[in-house]
Amino acid sequence: MEQIVEKIKNRFGDKVLITVKTRERVFAQAEKEDLKEIIRYLFIDLGARMSIATAVDTRPAIEILYHMAFDQAKMVFSVRIQARKPEIEVDSITDIIEGADWIEREIHEMFGVNFIGHPKLERLLLPDDWPEGEYPLLKKESRE
Repeated sequence: MEQIVEKIKNRFGDKVLITVKTRERVFAQAEKEDLKEIIRYLFIDLGARMSIATAVDTRPAIEILYHMAFDQAKMVFSVRIQARKPEIEVDSITDIIEGADWIEREIHEMFGVNFIGHPKLERLLLPDDWPEGEYPLLKKESRE
């Protein structure tokens, strides 16, 4: 695990900030503009497998975590980015990892994230009559 983390630190320096490290997990923060370069390096150069991506609405942004598994090392490296509101958008990684297609569609449908360059951002889970522009997991703005 340490060798993988060192390779990532050496390659990206301050672009990837390690925030939590346990025996089997590493969480790192990055800017959304650096995401594709980081994912490409993890997937193509280091041989990681995309496990899943998850999202949560933190109110000022949608936080997206890309969980990349290194099976041989028995570790998961999670890259956390922020898609700030109101322009909730981030580059799609489907041109690097085709398997990201459905999870990006799900995050788009549930949170309204626009994955720039995604080949087919269309409905996946919600019924056809679901109101356009309504995202079930996107928090309403706080009442003041």
